[in-house]
Amino acid sequence: MAQRSDITRTLTQWLEPGRFKDYGPNGLQVEGRAEIGRVVCGVTASLALIEAAIAAKADMILVHHGLFWRGQDGCVTGWMKARLERLLAHQINLYAYHLPLDAHAELGNNAQWGRRLGWQADGRFGDQDLGFIGALPEGQQQLDSLSAALAGLMQRAPTVLPGDGRPLRRVAWCSGGAQGYFEAAIAAGADVFVTGEISEPQAHYAAETGVAFIAAGHHASERYGVQALGERLAGELGLNQQFIDIVNPA
Repeated sequence: MAQRSDITRTLTQWLEPGRFKDYGPNGLQVEGRAEIGRVVCGVTASLALIEAAIAAKADMILVHHGLFWRGQDGCVTGWMKARLERLLAHQINLYAYHLPLDAHAELGNNAQWGRRLGWQADGRFGDQDLGFIGALPEGQQQLDSLSAALAGLMQRAPTVLPGDGRPLRRVAWCSGGAQGYFEAAIAAGADVFVTGEISEPQAHYAAETGVAFIAAGHHASERYGVQALGERLAGELGLNQQFIDIVNPA
């Protein structure tokens, strides 16, 4: 068991949320019981994850996508009421870390995603240095082999824009909805940019610049940071933790 205050202090020390200009609050979003022994980790604080955490008798949920975002109207109705009602009724603490978890050099989504694919980052790019860039391993320097490696890890077929067919030496990547970083990745010298989502403009940029673009799935690309964070937290503070993956095709 650990005190909620100790967990908050530890996560703040590791992730330094105050360094980031984010789209919502990082840290403790919903206060539950003061003593925590069992933690459930997941990508998003959906009702399905909350119900799974209740079934697992969790004292705390740790996610990448929390409940509160800039631009919401602040009303506790509908889906927001349903989620909060379940958390409060079972006194479950909800912690969420968005950009701090993307950016962390060891435990973050980008670091953990790259590690599983054998990518070694030697630089950063983009807003708040969230994007990673580095050399591709030899076995992934053709678009087909890189796409196959991503499909195997993500457990889904990626959307691939081939560019001009050049050999792929440098990969830039940023998990989630970072398609807007494509231009910065091109400027940083990438031969291919990998992220979670694609929007209409990226198809034109790939065709006109020759740099390949791969969208591997928003949810799929952000499964690994919260797992690494949960495992580290459990080991440090003697907690029981499990990752629950709520399937999401996005």
